[in-house]
Amino acid sequence: MVPGVGAFAACMAGLTAAGGVELIAEWVEAGRPLFGICVGHQVLFEGGTEHGVDTAGLGLYPGRVVQLDARRLPHMGWNTVDVGEGSRLFAGLERERFYFVHSYAALHGPDDAVVTTATHEGATFVAAVERGPVSSTQFHPEKSGAAGAALIANWLRSW
Repeated sequence: MVPGVGAFAACMAGLTAAGGVELIAEWVEAGRPLFGICVGHQVLFEGGTEHGVDTAGLGLYPGRVVQLDARRLPHMGWNTVDVGEGSRLFAGLERERFYFVHSYAALHGPDDAVVTTATHEGATFVAAVERGPVSSTQFHPEKSGAAGAALIANWLRSW
């Protein structure tokens, strides 16, 4: 698990200082399953710009994390998702709501992945990615009640 609460740059600085960048790269290269949550999802992308600070990410997914183009930020609360075709994470959870709290997100996911999206005030963003052994969610499954617990169980069963 790559958890995350806070800012993109601070998360990357912490991972770098703790040797996490290398550890995650080795982990994924060995084909082990990895799950990112919130900022832990965001840092899997090539980079992000948050509060005017441009920071390189882990580069496991192409693309960048940017501020959502929405009147009301942060996007905080329960939201539905548009489940990507063939999703294992969301099996049986297609109509559930999940808990989000963020102002930044990736707007596009990898073309070679199952990408689930969500929309806040007209801004559509990547809510989850499933790509080989790496999966991640912009929302917090651990705060999403029974639906979040079921999503984590789906991920565990998939490996």
